Amino acid sequence: MPSAGLKTIIALSFVLAVGFLLVILSCALWHSYFPLLVVATYVLAPVPNWICAHCGAGPDDFVESGSGGSAVLDLGRFFTGFLVVMGIALPIVLAHSHIIEIGAMVMSVVGGLLIYGTIISFTMFFQEEQEF
Repeated sequence: MPSAGLKTIIALSFVLAVGFLLVILSCALWHSYFPLLVVATYVLAPVPNWICAHCGAGPDDFVESGSGGSAVLDLGRFFTGFLVVMGIALPIVLAHSHIIEIGAMVMSVVGGLLIYGTIISFTMFFQEEQEF
């Protein structure tokens, strides 16, 4: 995959800004700051994958891929999936319990998905290829 250019950086930054704007507006328009918890979950979501990818990579290149390293990677994927689902489910639970309004829930979920999608896109476009 060719390296990402300036247009990709600008487009992803714009989408990230729209995501943050939606989450902030969901807080400001309905005077409840609980939807900001979504930002924390989506910002923390890639961290388990990153940590487990570095821990799962063995120091030896000749080690088989199924010898325990995949369990650490699967654990990281599990925690990342948990945080992503929590980022979607938390506003729904808050709206169901009448802590936030339905409009705030929708804006928070859409904004959170834009934030997480941008984070994943940044890591996909700017991932360094390893050469052996």
